Amino acid sequence: MARQTVVLGAGMVGVSIAWHLQKRGHSVTLVDRRQPGRETSFGNAGIIQREAVRPYPFPRDMKTILSVLPNKRVDIRYRPAGMVNAASPLFSYWHNSSARRYQKIVPEYASLIQLCLEGHGPMIEAAGANHLVQRKGWLEIYRTPKKLSKRVKEAEEARDLYGVQFAVLDRAALSEKEPDIGSDIIGAIHWLDPWTVADPGGLVEAYANSFTQQGGRILQADIKGVKQDKERWQVEMATDTLEADEVVVALGPWSGDWMKSLGYHFPTFVKRGYHMHYATQPDAKLHYWVMDAEVGYLLAPMNAGVRLTTGAELDRLDSPSHEQQLGAAESVARTIFPLGERRDPSAWKGARPCLPDMKPVIGPAPRHPGLWLAFGHGHQGFTLGPATGQLLADMIEGKPTAIDMAPFRADRF
Repeated sequence: MARQTVVLGAGMVGVSIAWHLQKRGHSVTLVDRRQPGRETSFGNAGIIQREAVRPYPFPRDMKTILSVLPNKRVDIRYRPAGMVNAASPLFSYWHNSSARRYQKIVPEYASLIQLCLEGHGPMIEAAGANHLVQRKGWLEIYRTPKKLSKRVKEAEEARDLYGVQFAVLDRAALSEKEPDIGSDIIGAIHWLDPWTVADPGGLVEAYANSFTQQGGRILQADIKGVKQDKERWQVEMATDTLEADEVVVALGPWSGDWMKSLGYHFPTFVKRGYHMHYATQPDAKLHYWVMDAEVGYLLAPMNAGVRLTTGAELDRLDSPSHEQQLGAAESVARTIFPLGERRDPSAWKGARPCLPDMKPVIGPAPRHPGLWLAFGHGHQGFTLGPATGQLLADMIEGKPTAIDMAPFRADRF
């Protein structure tokens, strides 16, 4: 008889885990309060970031920290209540961003990122989702030669250590790719490896449909509780209780709070983000995903329009929206690309699930056999979902994994 597994959370990570387990013959039920891909996975920049071998560290230099304090930067904003609420994990995040600690974290993190394309590839094919995906990379644009030169050196190191491929574009080469980019931009790095997705939520939905075509089941329901009864697990919902041999917690930014009921206290915090879709001015067209690296926002030519995604906002998960950061990003974006009117009635808001050492938890819960964890992917849940699904499926089945999973163990905190 097939082992019964319940996966909690239908974002990119949860759907990918469910897909891999169902494909291997498990009987899998995927549970979420919303339809697949409607939360954090819906609102991201839509890049499968093979180049992102370095996680985002906490600023350590005083110049950057002082520039953040007035709370007017485009790339990072904060709310005092949110900072107080997450003070302990944020301090650990700062501590782990020291040169010595960060130098150890990067190769561990990179080992996971390096699996992202081979993770997504088979799922894209199985889901018939090639129409959503482009395989021509994305552009990181710069205003100043000094900062572009510094970034090129980092790219060269990533190429030498982790096989990241890129090209450096001067203004003329950039204009060939993006004729409508403003004159303030002097050049760019063209990251060649990544794939871009014109509808991120649609890709998660396509993966979920592939999962159900394999025989998997999706339940849209509020999860009331999870408890262990001898060697079995019970997942309590508003109108029903599921029993399973294994439960996987892949609830993204809500995972930390859910784990408290089982006696686990992970130092989770969130980086919130916003997006808005825009039309373009007549005859203007954006051909690539474009990140304004020195300011800190991204423009993406999605099916719904040009999507502007913001940097990070440090605040509590469920605090009200504050659209000033989006407005500031939009003001700058209009100076480098001819955006038209807004297409959405209000800004979308989501939250990236983070842990202070910049690495996700992937693996077994330390004190509960049959309970498996997959959360804390920070900015890269969309990128890392399929790789996480394959790795966790291997762990559940007791098979060798493609990489060393010790850096991602739950008991490291």
